[in-house]
Amino acid sequence: MVQDLEVGMYVSDLDRPWHQTPFPIQGFYIRSQDDVRALSSHCKWVMIDVAEIRQPKEMTESNLPVFGRSAKRRGREEIQLPPLSIREPVSYSRDVPLDKEIKASRRLLDDAEMALQRLFATIRDGGVADIRPVADIARRMVASVVRQPDALLWLSRIRENDDYVYRHSMNTAVWALVCGRHLGLNETLLNHLGLGCLLSQVGKCFLPQELLEREGHMSADEYAQYREYVARGVAKLADCGLSRAVMSVVQNHRERHNGSGFPGGIRGDRIPLLAKVAGIGEFFESLIAPRGAYEPMTPAKAVAMLYEMRNIEFQEDLVEGFIRAIGIYPTGSLVELTDGRRGIVMSHSPERRLWPRVMVMTDSHHQSLKSAKVIDLARFNEDRDASESLTVRECLPNGTENLDPSRYDVTGGESRWSLARLLSG
Repeated sequence: MVQDLEVGMYVSDLDRPWHQTPFPIQGFYIRSQDDVRALSSHCKWVMIDVAEIRQPKEMTESNLPVFGRSAKRRGREEIQLPPLSIREPVSYSRDVPLDKEIKASRRLLDDAEMALQRLFATIRDGGVADIRPVADIARRMVASVVRQPDALLWLSRIRENDDYVYRHSMNTAVWALVCGRHLGLNETLLNHLGLGCLLSQVGKCFLPQELLEREGHMSADEYAQYREYVARGVAKLADCGLSRAVMSVVQNHRERHNGSGFPGGIRGDRIPLLAKVAGIGEFFESLIAPRGAYEPMTPAKAVAMLYEMRNIEFQEDLVEGFIRAIGIYPTGSLVELTDGRRGIVMSHSPERRLWPRVMVMTDSHHQSLKSAKVIDLARFNEDRDASESLTVRECLPNGTENLDPSRYDVTGGESRWSLARLLSG
């Protein structure tokens, strides 16, 4: 019963469907009495996984890689702020089908990489940075995300790119823009946010390549040197005519809610909103696509970690907004269904966060199918009992055998693998 709950317990199931509650993820640790009160207001009983129970002391520590080491060193203080308020929020609709937007934006990430390569090369050579091509890319990314937020998520997740800095900048921008769209930021603010994310890594041009290669395994002295990239980027971009909003993203995207970030160690409401959104996107991308020897997290595990960090490293409202924007299983996540079939998430519904649309690519024995098929789990489960429902069993790591979504063209009208044909199968 909910009155028996204690801090440290792991809630694995509820007495009602998760999508009918405000909890944005399925399964989480109880961190405080506020969590107990929230559960009590919605449930009479919950299921606890006794194997996952933590002692209260453990709830203040986290075994994070380098991008979270400052939080571990300074503690895990929680900071409460008043509810987030967006001035005149915009309600966006999805007016463009996914397949059409993918086709329209397929070249966009290639163009983004080329623009960033040229900008970084100019900066490394000591030249005068021309921001206009990158600003144009940011506007195109915003326009795509406004029309259909899943398209760039799909393209960024299936795209091959060996240059970490460019990929990190672009994917951070995509995550942040999808979140900003969900929050109702207007297109002007989204443009500032996207450009700031694309430029956020500029300062790494001035760091030794061997240091960047060890980004996940740095000594204290190396980490101190690494932290300088933010200030160096700000200094290089100071005379480029960028807006204050864009510069705030570049300068503050590594600040953290509890003051454990850098370069200024500012906290709470002193961190500009756009920088907070960029920081969540940058951190999430670091978890699912880290540099160096760290094993990438599955998106579902990264979502769960982010949820545990609400009001610690990231403001609670923004964490929950980010999770609602990208889903429990974000677009591009590889998953296994409860019947053993495997595939990739194509999109999700805010009302059915645990039931995304999945393009199935293998049979229940994990053998590749000759023809892929899209299953909308929300529609599939609509009139079925729980015992007959089809759900996601687990999220799988990138590179899982027989799961190569790039084999399937979801845009071509004449293609055997066209999205229209898959949906009609």
